Amino acid sequence: MLELLLIIAILPVIILGAFIYKKDKNKEPKLLLIKLFTSGILACLLVVIITLIASLLFPFINKNYTTMNFMEFFIYIFIFISLTEEFCKWLMTYHIGYKSKEFDEMYDIIVYSVFVALGFASFENLLYVFGVGSIEVGIFRGILAIPGHVCNGIAMGYHLSYAKYYKTKEKKKEEKLEIIKSILIPTIYHGIYDYCCLVESNIIIIVFIVFIIFLYTTSLKKVKLLSKEIKSTD
Repeated sequence: MLELLLIIAILPVIILGAFIYKKDKNKEPKLLLIKLFTSGILACLLVVIITLIASLLFPFINKNYTTMNFMEFFIYIFIFISLTEEFCKWLMTYHIGYKSKEFDEMYDIIVYSVFVALGFASFENLLYVFGVGSIEVGIFRGILAIPGHVCNGIAMGYHLSYAKYYKTKEKKKEEKLEIIKSILIPTIYHGIYDYCCLVESNIIIIVFIVFIIFLYTTSLKKVKLLSKEIKSTD
């Protein structure tokens, strides 16, 4: 049972990581990818620490979300969950990946941000799957939650790639805008995902299905676009 849970928790991470890595025509150093993946785990631990501190400063987030009013629920979903998680992943991606001397092609940063996201998702998934001890939870998260983290990572990397491109062109305004987008867009995606998962409504189920189709298709388009062009950031 434990071995099966471990396979269910880790297999989607391996499959998605291999897919993104394969699309990179000029492979990144394995040591750098391991560092990025590990930093994703550290980002998950950082989220835990921030959440513990936030729960002391803002007691309402300790309430059951079903008892929160709309504003509390919105802040809980989009600030204390989505923004916190995406910002922690962004910190690792930016400081380890964006500033790396190996970042010399636009697709590189998508690989970096996805490996950070996979490190985060793998640790989070292990906590969920073994915490609940449910194969069904593992399968559900493998189909939706882990790909969701990857899609957020793709969006983050996509905008950071253009931020680096504008930086080389000395267009500071455009660079800053893309950096803001690299945090904001994944946060919005994450917030919509979590909102749909927590709100029980037939309409929300339809919205969720449409959103997932949109998220997956746009993410694939971003990967195909940057992996084919191989624009230099130099």
